[in-house]
Amino acid sequence: MSPGSGPQGFVASVAYCLRHYATFSGRASRAEYWWFFLLTFIVQALGLFTGSSAAAVLSLVQLALVVPGTAVAVRRMHDTGHSGWWVLLPIVNLVFLLRRGDSTPNRYG
Repeated sequence: MSPGSGPQGFVASVAYCLRHYATFSGRASRAEYWWFFLLTFIVQALGLFTGSSAAAVLSLVQLALVVPGTAVAVRRMHDTGHSGWWVLLPIVNLVFLLRRGDSTPNRYG
């Protein structure tokens, strides 16, 4: 996906991430990453404020979102021109996640 193209809204970004749930190659825009992050945050918040049976279901949903969340984070690292392995270093990867992606093609696409 070239910079500036691809999903920009909440629904489009979440749908794209879920359709490409195990795609660790390519790039993801800031909007795509942060919209998917918002979804996972909402699911976690709902898990905290609901009863035990609903929380169990939401825990399964959270577990199902681990792979697509990791994949979009790796693609986000690629968008900034960095290896996906930077996802393993929380403070450093936060800086990269907030950074604007490369405006030109890089080695990841």
